[in-house]
Amino acid sequence: MLRVCAAVAGAVVLLIVGFLVVESLPALRDVGLGRFFGDPSWHPAAGVRGGRFNLVPMIVGTLLTTAGALAVAAPLGVASALFCRFYAPKFAAGAYRRIVELLAGIPSVVYGFWGLVVLVPLIARLQPPGTSLLAGIAVLSLMILPTTALVADAAIAAVPTEYLRAAAALGLSRRGTIFGVVLPAARAGILTGVLLATARALGETMAVLMVCGNVPQIPHSLFDPVRTLTANIALEMGYAMHTHRAALFVSGLVLMVLVAGLVAAAALLSRRAADA
Repeated sequence: MLRVCAAVAGAVVLLIVGFLVVESLPALRDVGLGRFFGDPSWHPAAGVRGGRFNLVPMIVGTLLTTAGALAVAAPLGVASALFCRFYAPKFAAGAYRRIVELLAGIPSVVYGFWGLVVLVPLIARLQPPGTSLLAGIAVLSLMILPTTALVADAAIAAVPTEYLRAAAALGLSRRGTIFGVVLPAARAGILTGVLLATARALGETMAVLMVCGNVPQIPHSLFDPVRTLTANIALEMGYAMHTHRAALFVSGLVLMVLVAGLVAAAALLSRRAADA
């Protein structure tokens, strides 16, 4: 039964990849792969000859929003897990975990709506128009923080009690125990949480669509509007036809390649962490 379930899961992934490849073939054949990275801009509705198919601004926007959100959420998530396990009173730690679990269950459109009506006007006071890379990073950070915090908390809780007792017997301080014993032992689990958070950030659509401004350009500052690959598909798939539609499937295929690269890198890091 386990083998059948594993085979079904693998087959679903292969079918998704195959579907994306088949739907992308008309654009890859008629436009060519080079134009998706070398055209001056993104304007595919004009057709193969008059259209422009540059995906680089959306790729850059996706990577920047994801990297910025991880830079904020990953340290905060691990720090909150350590606080709950080693510093907070038991009742406070339990209440905090319930709040984090509640944050994890909030739909992404609610985060996007909050960012649009609260966060974007605040940023607009500093630098118009407000819908920007900074807004996307802030909203995504809040969205993936529960994932990193909860998985890090579970990884830290799984550290064998014998390790902690040995650290106490050696006279290590709480800080020394955390940095010398707990974090190295829980490293693989924490990396898994970061991987899950990164995958969610890469695949997020509605929230970033509402707060990032959706301008297909490479940003030069945190206050510039950007467009991600997922938002690009959601915005244009409703009216896209022929080559334009196939080009949007190329966007999805590029996103799939990014996720596959992320999974491969995370597997390599986890293997090295386990060996260490």
